[in-house]
Amino acid sequence: MRRALPATCIAIMFVVTGLAEAKDIRLTADPSVPAAAGKAELDHDRNGNLQLKVEVKHLAKPTNLTPPKQAYVVWIQGRDKGPENQGQLKVNDKLEGSFEGTTAYQAFDIFITAEDNPAAANPSGPSVLRGSIQP
Repeated sequence: MRRALPATCIAIMFVVTGLAEAKDIRLTADPSVPAAAGKAELDHDRNGNLQLKVEVKHLAKPTNLTPPKQAYVVWIQGRDKGPENQGQLKVNDKLEGSFEGTTAYQAFDIFITAEDNPAAANPSGPSVLRGSIQP
């Protein structure tokens, strides 16, 4: 029993330390979508990569835009790098959406664009939401 107590304390310390590292980054909406709101939750995995969880609210479905688009795409742009397509952000009927991914970058810009193709190699239009992650 006495040996289990130090191990339990160490395990709790790692959990608390991991929770303390998590942070939220508010995403700024473009004036074209003033009601949109979003945030990126960041946390480190055991390999030192950043786990991203993007959540948005009040964002119209891309098919309801003028002109209509196929999908919202989450992009990451590391310092002195080009934008990288991270995947599709899906929006439901309540105009809420989410995306989860992982990146090795520790400092980068994150932004969301409406695209005709969810596999786009480069962003084709302005970002609807944007944020910057600093170490």
